[in-house]
Amino acid sequence: MSRPFDLPGRSPVYASNAMAATSHPLATTTALTVLREGGNAVDAAIAASATLCVVEPHMTGIGGDCFAFVGEPSGAIHALNASGRAAAGADLSWYLENNIQEIPDTSPHAVTVPGALRGWEKLHQKFGSMDWARLFADAVDHAEGGFPVAPRVAHDWKTLTAKLAADAGAAKHLLFDGTAPSVGQKIRLPALGQTLSRIAKEGADTFYQGEIAAEIASTVQALGGFLSEQDLASCEADWVEPIRTAYRDHEVLQIPPNGQGITALVILNLLTAGGRQHDPQSAERFHQSIEFARLAYAVRDAHVSDPATRQTSAEAILSEETAQALLKQFDPESRNNAITLPKLPDADTIYLSVVDRDGLAVSFINSVYSGFGTGITTENSCIALQNRGSCFVIEEGHPNAIGGGKRPMHTIIPGMVLKDGLPAISFGVMGGAYQPAGQAHVLQNMFEYGMDPQQAIDFPRLFWRPDGVLAAESGFTPQILAGLATLGHETAPGGPHGGGQMVAIDRENGVLIGASDPRKDGHAAGY
Repeated sequence: MSRPFDLPGRSPVYASNAMAATSHPLATTTALTVLREGGNAVDAAIAASATLCVVEPHMTGIGGDCFAFVGEPSGAIHALNASGRAAAGADLSWYLENNIQEIPDTSPHAVTVPGALRGWEKLHQKFGSMDWARLFADAVDHAEGGFPVAPRVAHDWKTLTAKLAADAGAAKHLLFDGTAPSVGQKIRLPALGQTLSRIAKEGADTFYQGEIAAEIASTVQALGGFLSEQDLASCEADWVEPIRTAYRDHEVLQIPPNGQGITALVILNLLTAGGRQHDPQSAERFHQSIEFARLAYAVRDAHVSDPATRQTSAEAILSEETAQALLKQFDPESRNNAITLPKLPDADTIYLSVVDRDGLAVSFINSVYSGFGTGITTENSCIALQNRGSCFVIEEGHPNAIGGGKRPMHTIIPGMVLKDGLPAISFGVMGGAYQPAGQAHVLQNMFEYGMDPQQAIDFPRLFWRPDGVLAAESGFTPQILAGLATLGHETAPGGPHGGGQMVAIDRENGVLIGASDPRKDGHAAGY
């Protein structure tokens, strides 16, 4: 599908040697610099993520979690779960006895152990080819020397001013004369730079043990939370076996639960088992997409949890029987009002993809969940602590009920697609709860409607708000919205939904194809 060149938009990026796609130009530059210096895709991904922790600090940070896929050119796939756990003292009975019905996203009880750095370390130990300290050079330089604030970053940061002002550490480090930075303003984060410099020189252990860990624990405990130094010292990242499904002559891989990636696979199974191909810009197409998503998310919210407490296997959720049972609840003529979905907080995430000259592909996602996580920020080390624990439920018997040392249901999901058993697409779609629907949307755009990677990412999106109303991006025509209303959906202007990056491997032509979402500040680049 060719694009009209007289309308706003951009072409996908083609290159022969290596490609990086990130949500911020400075991070893409970091990745390419590392690649040109001889680093591999894992080196470039870690370095780019470190840069993003500085230049997109509301979206990501070393106070958050990460997940990653590494696809080798041989077809070997490695999946990493570097999500942190609840404090050992976070016992469900305490919350029930204190009549706590949910965990607010700014609560100290929402702070889970930051798993990101253990994940970076594990990736580097297995695949890294450059010195660990080199990977932090750009991030430290931007934090200590300063960087200009990009437009989307400034837009988001402004909305978080009150949240930051409510915490002493956040107000000290993340507001400037009491306000959020403006577009183009050059700012410095010197305390974060010093912390990153220490991690570069001393390794991840300096974060999880000693002075930094003690400050994190004391900061959370002073506010009434349970996180301890021992919780931090016990943090580990795990290699896991991917889950997968077939879709349009490809194999789509996800990290298994506690991540929500299985939700994307359920949507793709529904498209395979009972989807009808409509015009891509039609109410019928979006009705089918949103209803399939609502069915899949209902499955997610009932079953996705820490694997140690799961009650339903991934195999059962991804079975043909499950797909057929769900399809019985789909009405092509009307919205199914019987499907109910619980509220989840808004979320902020970075995703990046890198493929190097040898064909090593990395799909990498890192997040503090909501904007600046809980907003709780350490006063000395400038670490914004994630609020991933707000995804737990307070309900006895539920597989995702909060518990000591437990991983919560997790929204961030890197994607990897295989063709003929080899990595073909390294991609992700940001946006908190939207991510599984976003991944399915992008893949359907490519595999069913023939869009190139950039077109597939650019294409208009809609997703439900907490009240169930469909928030539609501005690319929707009045005709589509009217058609959705006829099918029983209430819509309202809203968006943008998430962001996304992709690197596709064209083995026939021997080239890489990069794409990056205009909903963010970043771009794809290669050489």
